[in-house]
Amino acid sequence: MTMTSPDQALLETLMHRCIELARRAKERGERPVGAVIARGGRIVAEGIEAVRTEQDITRHAEVIAINNARRALGTADLSDCTLVTTHEPCILCSYAIRHHRIPLVVFGVAVGEIGGYSSELAVLKDRTVKRWGEPPEVIGGVLEEECRGV
Repeated sequence: MTMTSPDQALLETLMHRCIELARRAKERGERPVGAVIARGGRIVAEGIEAVRTEQDITRHAEVIAINNARRALGTADLSDCTLVTTHEPCILCSYAIRHHRIPLVVFGVAVGEIGGYSSELAVLKDRTVKRWGEPPEVIGGVLEEECRGV
């Protein structure tokens, strides 16, 4: 699933920030997941896993980053943004990604049966929900070993 991008250096820089956020999540007793939303190569929002600390199953790093981006940019249309995260977005996060029309998703580690890209419930690949439009481009395996090492 590893793919290359024309701007691999930028994706790795963004992923390094996600890894820092994942370490903070782990220190708080959370799953080590960090996510950022970038627009024009600059980070506009971040998210740190908070499911356990906030006792809310919806407080995934990706969803938090999306909500923070909506507030920072003043719009729910994130069609000019990129989401980068240490772990493949799950099905829940993938729904939010599609709803907000994020066109590029980058992750480090695939998560298997609950993954929004690699599982049988591949929301990030789905073409049957017409209002979502085209599926996003997905790039997996970026700094995978570093992401696993958090």
